[in-house]
Amino acid sequence: MSFLPPSRLLSSSTFFKNPRFPLPKTLNFTTISSSADKLWSNLQKNNFTNIEKTLLNAKAKLDSKCVNGVLQRFSVNEAQLGLRFFIWAGLQPNYRHSSYMYSEACKLFELEKRPGVIIDVIDGYRVENYMLSVKMFKVVLNLCREAKLGEEALWVLRKMKEFGVRPDTNAYNIVIRLLCEKNELGLAEELMKEMTLSDLYPDMITYVSMIKGFCNVGRLEDANGLINVMKEHGCSPNAVVYSSFLDGVSRFGSLERVLELLGEMEKEGGSCSPNVVTYTSVIQSLCEKGRSMEALRVLDQMEDCGCFPNRVTSRILITGLCKEGCLEEAYKLIDKLVAGGNVSSGECYSSLVVSLLQIRNVDEAEKLFKKMLAGEVKPNSLASSLMLKDLCSQGRILDAFNFYNEMEKIGFISSIDSDIYSILLVGLCQKDHPVEASKLANLMVKRGIRMKGPYVEKIMEHLQQSGDNEIILQLDKVRNVVE
Repeated sequence: MSFLPPSRLLSSSTFFKNPRFPLPKTLNFTTISSSADKLWSNLQKNNFTNIEKTLLNAKAKLDSKCVNGVLQRFSVNEAQLGLRFFIWAGLQPNYRHSSYMYSEACKLFELEKRPGVIIDVIDGYRVENYMLSVKMFKVVLNLCREAKLGEEALWVLRKMKEFGVRPDTNAYNIVIRLLCEKNELGLAEELMKEMTLSDLYPDMITYVSMIKGFCNVGRLEDANGLINVMKEHGCSPNAVVYSSFLDGVSRFGSLERVLELLGEMEKEGGSCSPNVVTYTSVIQSLCEKGRSMEALRVLDQMEDCGCFPNRVTSRILITGLCKEGCLEEAYKLIDKLVAGGNVSSGECYSSLVVSLLQIRNVDEAEKLFKKMLAGEVKPNSLASSLMLKDLCSQGRILDAFNFYNEMEKIGFISSIDSDIYSILLVGLCQKDHPVEASKLANLMVKRGIRMKGPYVEKIMEHLQQSGDNEIILQLDKVRNVVE
């Protein structure tokens, strides 16, 4: 079986046995920990040769701060040495790289843009006849996973055997997952076969990666066949497996098959029982196809199985019902959701306001918004901002400002986006409402609300023409906090 990586990966690298790396020019030493200082000092004394031995002899205590400190001392030009340090650190007792550190290493050495650095490091070990372990390769593979480098990960997997290191299931899983994400399913399938030839067997992670991969490209029969293979090999599918398959069926299959699969999951129960994400996915599929009333029946199924809707579920259902003109059903649904205690009235009604604005039923949205404020039901940021912005776009600046006043009185003003202040202030100035503009400007200064740059000149130009010097003085204060 042959896996041929791209030609750029096969080129030999230049990695000298006794390299000398210049000290990076731009460093902030005040942020580096004492342990990092100790490690770096030892590397300098030994002219960056035999770096693994040098680092070990330093006997510095490793933690994320120390590792990050040393990595910061290496610029992009010293990426090979920096990665060798990172790999060494990942092998030390009492320390383990976090996902954050993998992310930082990828960003610092720009691995997504410069994946060849990984190849150079492995080739450098080969030039030095350095003995690599499974753990060292896993650190490299995890870097590939973080940087989403599928081809490089496959190359590293192949190099393990050249170094006399036997890949384990975890190593195969990392590469298979990356290949599936890149839609290289043919290579991923070959690796699964290779695992069995090496007396390794796919586990739940392997199957989930492959099933997701098949579903992402619409190969539903292959995904379903793999689920049956799982069962034959004694690896029972769980909710994650079925949910992944169900997601694929939702996108590429029929809704009838989606509902059938959901019923199978409910019937099987146990670890296969659908969860809130599963039900919400089915509800979304139905709503997107204009079948929101059927989605309501799925909601009933969901609750009968002891699984309750969340904010996402409610938002999808409310939006779907509004788009289909089922406003009465939307209000009934909100009453039911709020009574169930799983979603707040504020979230439900806010979703309805947003949905009404989206279908341009502005009168109903405004009516509902007024009722919410009258009943002291707090609208969320999106609903508040869209409502005020819509009124401003209609030229109804005073109506928007009056809503703003009502929200301020009952303490709901924090839910308004900062740019709405700028839009509202521009409108008040342009429509010649100096009293309201002055009040809003004072509030913006008092609360330190930053005014959006594009609006500043418009406002100042208008006020200078009007000759209202008092408001100009107030707005000069607002300009001091312009972004």
